[in-house]
Amino acid sequence: MSEPTIDIAIIGAGPGGYVAAIRAAQLGLQVAVVEMDTPGGVCLNWGCIPSKNLIQQAEDYHVLHRMEKLGVKVDRSGLDYGKVHANSRAAANTLAGGVTGLLRKNKVKVIKGRARLAGAGKVVIEGGETLSAKNILIATGSRPMDVKGFEFDEQQVLSSTGILDLKTLPESLVILGGGAIGCEFAFVMNAFGVAVTVVEMTDHLLPTEDFECAAVLQAEFEKAGITVLTDTRATALTRSAKGVSVSLSTPAGDVAVKADKALVVFGRRPNTEELGLDSVGLKTDERGYIPVGDYNQTSAKGVFAIGDVTSTPLLAHVASREGELAVGFIAGHGGQMKQVDTAAVPSAIYCEPQVAGFGLREDEAKSKGIAIRKSVFPYRGIGKAVAVGKPNGLVKIITDPDTGEILGAHVVGLNATEILHEILLAKTAELLPEDITRMIHAHPTLSEGVMEAALGLTGAPIHM
Repeated sequence: MSEPTIDIAIIGAGPGGYVAAIRAAQLGLQVAVVEMDTPGGVCLNWGCIPSKNLIQQAEDYHVLHRMEKLGVKVDRSGLDYGKVHANSRAAANTLAGGVTGLLRKNKVKVIKGRARLAGAGKVVIEGGETLSAKNILIATGSRPMDVKGFEFDEQQVLSSTGILDLKTLPESLVILGGGAIGCEFAFVMNAFGVAVTVVEMTDHLLPTEDFECAAVLQAEFEKAGITVLTDTRATALTRSAKGVSVSLSTPAGDVAVKADKALVVFGRRPNTEELGLDSVGLKTDERGYIPVGDYNQTSAKGVFAIGDVTSTPLLAHVASREGELAVGFIAGHGGQMKQVDTAAVPSAIYCEPQVAGFGLREDEAKSKGIAIRKSVFPYRGIGKAVAVGKPNGLVKIITDPDTGEILGAHVVGLNATEILHEILLAKTAELLPEDITRMIHAHPTLSEGVMEAALGLTGAPIHM
């Protein structure tokens, strides 16, 4: 059964698709979104939201030991991880319901099913229904990367989805991959008493983040009892009734690590198969991504692609902004911003301590021969950080040595993911570090560390 031609059909209702759908409706477009699962996508249902709920519960459980310093006896023997899991699912379900409500409020037609392109302006939904649309937006997201020899069974070898669905804790866990997902789950599992080993093939945790920030995180991990193995490659994995054994190649030689379970987080793969891309003449690149240009247009007229199916950073906030840019262009409201500025995309890792950053990294500048000026201010110089017992961290600002332009910033420590945005706002507004220093920062606050780091570029910090 065919329907009248609509303005835009969106395939996928994750943070890219549902935001694009709502914005399109607000701009007066007739829009339908097709989703084979629950609105909100991986991020809301099996990623950002439930994992942050677990992190908060892990923090709540972990800080109980502080009460012992006050003479309070704490019995933590009654932990029921099944209830922890249930709380995380409740948070995800609540927000998924909220997204469904927002789509309904904005009169977006939501169709449940699997969709594929079937030629220009046609989207076929499994079961026979066909949408006719002037424009099609692909927002099908990504999935955990399955690597030969390390295949997920979600019993002993877990993906990021599988570990979110655990209802009982293992005694030990080896995490293969020390990126954002690996580090967040390392914190969660360690806080709940699991013996954790993190394996990372590069020379530091969080290879896409600042190396000094990663060093602070690694020191805190090791202090908490997490074993961190960098410059180490997993070469094989075997399973048995007793658990898993992972063969590792390290600078000191080959070793094996045994654990009850393994979490494999080697990366993510775009969901671009079986979408009917060939029906409109589209091809993916060698990694499976759909090439796009301004306003996330593909080479096929009227077809757009956003989020994890493109080669921009695989982050929910990137997908959302790309969706807004694409539908704004479709509605005739395209502005000067035609693509997401990757130099102004913030990253946020929610382990303990938090790590956040944007723009140029110091190691990148060195490898590319870019001259920089940097200022690093330690958390131990921030009164608030010391007062609350979180003195380990730093704020780093990187600028152009000639113009003073902010090129990047990197923060590790308490609430790093929040305080980074003051520096990002300054960059976006084309302000200079001295503009930050002119603003009075309340005392005591963590944001004073931003002011002090900016002072390090314009004169001298006061508290160092």
